[in-house]
Amino acid sequence: MTIGEVIEPTENVEVELVAGAEAVPRTQWQLFRRRFFRHRLAVISLVVLVVLSFACFFADWVAPYDINKLDLSLLGVVKGPSWHHWMGTNEQGKDQFSVILHAGQISLKIGFAVALLSTILGVMMGSAAGYYGRFIDRILSAITDGFLVVPQLAVLAVMLQYFGHTDTVIIFVLAALGWTYIARVTRGQVLSLKEKEFVEAARASGASGPRIIVRHILPNMIGPIMVNLTLSVAGAIVTESTLTFLGFGIQPPKTSWGLMLSDNEGAVNDTSKMHLLLFPGMMLLIVVLCVNFLGDGLRDAFDPQAKHST
Repeated sequence: MTIGEVIEPTENVEVELVAGAEAVPRTQWQLFRRRFFRHRLAVISLVVLVVLSFACFFADWVAPYDINKLDLSLLGVVKGPSWHHWMGTNEQGKDQFSVILHAGQISLKIGFAVALLSTILGVMMGSAAGYYGRFIDRILSAITDGFLVVPQLAVLAVMLQYFGHTDTVIIFVLAALGWTYIARVTRGQVLSLKEKEFVEAARASGASGPRIIVRHILPNMIGPIMVNLTLSVAGAIVTESTLTFLGFGIQPPKTSWGLMLSDNEGAVNDTSKMHLLLFPGMMLLIVVLCVNFLGDGLRDAFDPQAKHST
C-alpha cells in the first residue's frame, strides 16, 4: 500500500447484537444503594456510628476497665491520657474512656428513641392532616402550631422536675415536643401526592384512606422521612446534653455525655483536667457530624432528580 492509496470496502460489515446484551433495568433499591455508596462521607459516618453504638451498648465487654471498681491509688488524682488510660482518669479514679462508653449508652439511647418516636408521631399527624384536610387539617395544624410556639427548654425543664429525671421521661417528653417539624413536612408532601394518578386509581378501586396512605403515599415519602429520622438523632442528643448541663437532665448515679460535661465544667481553667471536657465533647461532636453527613447521603440517595443512568 502506498501513501495516498484509498482503501475501499470490499464487503458489507454487519453488526449483530449479542444475545442478552440488552439493558437490564435496576430496582429502586439498587439505585439507592449505588448513589448512597458514592457519598463517601455518608458511608464513613454510617460505619463510625455503627462501631460507636456497638462499643457503647456493649460497654460491659468492650470497656477496658470496670467503672464500678475504684482504684484507690488513683482516687482524687486526675491523670491525663496515657498508654494505660487512653483518655485519662477522673477524680474518682475511673478510666475516662470506660466512663464515656457507658455514658454513651444513655445519650445514644435517648437520641435513637426520640428520633424514632417523634418521627412516627409526626408522620401520623402530618399524613392525617394532609390527606383528609378540612376540619381534621385545621385541628391538627392548630395543634402543630401550638407546639411550635412553646419554649421547648422551659417546658422540658418543668416536665422533668415534675415527672423525674430518668432517661425514659426525657425520651417521651422530647418526643412529645419534637414531632412538629416532620409533621409539617409530611403534610406538605401528602397534599402534593394525594392528587397523583396512582392515588386516584387506588381511591377509585375502593381502597380506604389509611390503606392509601400506608401502601401508596408513604412509600413515596421515604426520603424526607429517613432524612428527618437521622437528623432528629443529633437534635435529641444535643438537647439532652443541654438540659443535663443546665442541671435538668440525667442525674447520678446514671451518667451521659452531657452530665460529664456538667460535672467537669470547672476544668475549663485547669489545663491538667482539660481531657475531662475534651473527650466527652469530642464524642458529642463526632456523633452530630456523622448523623448530619449520613442525613446528607440519604437525601442525595433518595433524590428522585438524581441521574439513574449511572
